[in-house]
Amino acid sequence: MTEAPEAPGGHITPEGHVTPEAPGAPEPPETPEPPGAPHRLDPRGVAQHAVNERLRRRGPAVAVTLPGGVEAAAVTGHAELRDFLTHPQVAKNACHFAALQEGRVPEGWPLTVFATVEGMTTADGEDHRRLRGLVSKAFTARRVEGLRPRVEELTARLLDELPDAAGQDGEDGVVDLRQHFAYPLPMGVISELLGVDDELRDRLHELSGVLVSTSAEPAEVVAVNREVVEVLTHVVATRRAVPGSDLTSALIAAREEDGDRLSETELVGTLMLMIVAGHETTLNLITNAVRALCAHRDQLALVRAGSASWQDVVEETLRYDSPVSYFPFRYPTADLAVGGTVIARGTPVLAGYTAAGRDPRAYGQDAAAFDVTRADKRHLSFGHGAHFCIGAPLARMEAAVALEALFGRHPDLELAVPEEELTPLGSFVGNSTRTLPVRLDG
Repeated sequence: MTEAPEAPGGHITPEGHVTPEAPGAPEPPETPEPPGAPHRLDPRGVAQHAVNERLRRRGPAVAVTLPGGVEAAAVTGHAELRDFLTHPQVAKNACHFAALQEGRVPEGWPLTVFATVEGMTTADGEDHRRLRGLVSKAFTARRVEGLRPRVEELTARLLDELPDAAGQDGEDGVVDLRQHFAYPLPMGVISELLGVDDELRDRLHELSGVLVSTSAEPAEVVAVNREVVEVLTHVVATRRAVPGSDLTSALIAAREEDGDRLSETELVGTLMLMIVAGHETTLNLITNAVRALCAHRDQLALVRAGSASWQDVVEETLRYDSPVSYFPFRYPTADLAVGGTVIARGTPVLAGYTAAGRDPRAYGQDAAAFDVTRADKRHLSFGHGAHFCIGAPLARMEAAVALEALFGRHPDLELAVPEEELTPLGSFVGNSTRTLPVRLDG
């Protein structure tokens, strides 16, 4: 099993691509931006919380430049983002994306899939309700709770295998918890839910890693998008030939019963979104929670003493270190004032979930502190309104089960390297680290 390929370190070209540099080379100095100039987002997602703090100081909504020189905006304030996500003059369909419709987005743009994939995340109104309705039955509270025994079984098996994995990635006694635990758990669950065969799972993980990367090269983006469609078309063909009790089979049946309810491209697009969101978010959530607990042993002690629950850990991690940082895209359908900034009609807007999660105006002066006993547990990490993440109950359950079992089995687990040495994912969409080397027993 291999981790998703990540963009190497390097300098950023004016087009937003990464040029390689030698391992261990220092980060290039931050280029001063003229007053009022849009902030150029680093495609590698380096130091995201520090960047968020700088952007919040500019205001709760700021102009940014995306890779390829595409002008956009980001909403970083909690209250402003909550309002923006439900504003009646904000749409998700890329027909409202002015630069894309006018041919000003370069070919192979790394964020194209977020705008153009056909599915719930790019649909509005009746189309969105139709697509969401077809999928939502699989994620009801009752259905998710019914998956708990399988999640617990898979978690236990992965924990049984962890000691044997220690040392495979280098240093004796050290295991990459992200690769050997945080990844296979949600990927196994979502694959079983969708009816994806075992031999396709690692490749789909690798491909989804490129899809959520913001530093991939154009040729790779084009090739990966094509391959993802080919792989998922194969999944659909397999389930059509041999239907099962999985969600893909159910979606195929719904399409064949009423062909205008779900087109073939919508079916493949829905599977793509569910594969990526169904494991990448939970993978990052588990990784970030373990990092936070290792860095805040006092908070871990509170959970062990019964002063907080594992669900409290999950909710605080979602707020404190959201697994999704800047999620693309929403588009104002008219010029729209957000926090004193006017965002022009047709501008692609990023939802700044990690930035909103540490907004002092929402959480007080200790917003940057990890506190599992925090009374105010609200956050926006799964979105808000009609597009609230349909898989949120499953992600919450998986993470809580995983963390309780992990620290129950290995209460002295600790990071094997200083946290500041961990390498970010290479994306400003996902928020986590490429690896998580730990010693299981301290």
